[in-house]
Amino acid sequence: MNRTVALNAIGITAVLLVVSAVWSEDRPPATQRIPQFENAHVKVWKSTIVPNAPLPLHRHDHGRVIIALQGGTMKIEDQLGTSETHVWETGKAYWLPANPRNTLHRDINVGDHPIEVMVVEVEDDK
Repeated sequence: MNRTVALNAIGITAVLLVVSAVWSEDRPPATQRIPQFENAHVKVWKSTIVPNAPLPLHRHDHGRVIIALQGGTMKIEDQLGTSETHVWETGKAYWLPANPRNTLHRDINVGDHPIEVMVVEVEDDK
């Protein structure tokens, strides 16, 4: 009887591990910003933006390089609703200037898969 219980427990554990692995692969990652590196010259972070989960309103006081790790179509919308759309191709780099004074924007992934970018914000040399 103990051997049967042990085999059943092993079988149930195996099924749960498989279901957990499949479930986690099917779930899209959350929209997030993960710091990578910072010094007096640059700030670097990795952002993942999933569809229909925009980043909150924010601003950039410095220009930045966007490197598309997983490309897609990003809408950048300011607090007044004015927007511009960028198509970022995987493996390519793009330049975005500093935001105008007194403005905020949000990044909205208008595609159907997560966009992943590395952002290198260049601090002013003084």
